[in-house]
Amino acid sequence: MTMDSHLAGGNRRTTAELVPQHFGWSVRQSVGLITLNRPERKNPLTFDSYAELRDLFRLLAYADDVRAVVVQGAGGNFCSGGDVHEIIGPLTQMGMPDLLAFTRMTGDLVKAMRACPQPILAAVDGVCAGAGAIVAMASDLRVGTARSKVAFLFTRVGLAGCDMGACAILPRIVGQGRASDLLFSGRSLPGEEALAWGFYNRLAEPDALLAAATDWARDLASGPGFGHAMTKRMLHQEWSMGVDEAIESEAQAQAICMMTQDFRRAYEAFVAKRKPVFEGD
Repeated sequence: MTMDSHLAGGNRRTTAELVPQHFGWSVRQSVGLITLNRPERKNPLTFDSYAELRDLFRLLAYADDVRAVVVQGAGGNFCSGGDVHEIIGPLTQMGMPDLLAFTRMTGDLVKAMRACPQPILAAVDGVCAGAGAIVAMASDLRVGTARSKVAFLFTRVGLAGCDMGACAILPRIVGQGRASDLLFSGRSLPGEEALAWGFYNRLAEPDALLAAATDWARDLASGPGFGHAMTKRMLHQEWSMGVDEAIESEAQAQAICMMTQDFRRAYEAFVAKRKPVFEGD
């Protein structure tokens, strides 16, 4: 089944049979794995892969079979950004209406990732540049390698660093000064420095990277799915709130979570002196 035909169904609640046309997708033990799979070009994005990734993340809001997501690149690199020949070249021939339609579409990918209720983990090795760096940034958690190189290289090609939400999101991860360094210079951020700056949550050896990210994702997938979704939503929404408003919003969010069966399961497991088994409802 293709992505389009699945979405046309409207009310289906599983992604297991999806067959995206422009990247790899599989589901195991409630973890969805996205593989950017053009290794001969270091996994660049195209107009079609941008849109298909956006549609997948939107669909995940209604998926019962996925409780965490891992994004990786094939062949020892994460993603080299927008394809020079299939995106950059055509953009130089477009007028303003088409250019704005494109930049809004790429921004919609980040919006879809942030609205996706499942935690998203980026497994970053090798080159992670341009739009690839944005995909890693827009993920909730990042596992990298020491040899990886993250570059928000938009100014290197004559553009502004303010691409796909970078000026809003990156400072919240690494701080304003460090984000300014990366977005003005477009320089590469090595893995050890990315870890020290807080861009990466963890480092792994290249041959253990996917296992490290997947194990972490499975651990998250075994947790309270509704509670994780609420945590992600509040982390995102509270960026624009004052402290009093945030406290009130969290009071409402937590009261909603107290109505879930997972909350009851945790209490009953505690009383019975056993580990709770969460089901996400």
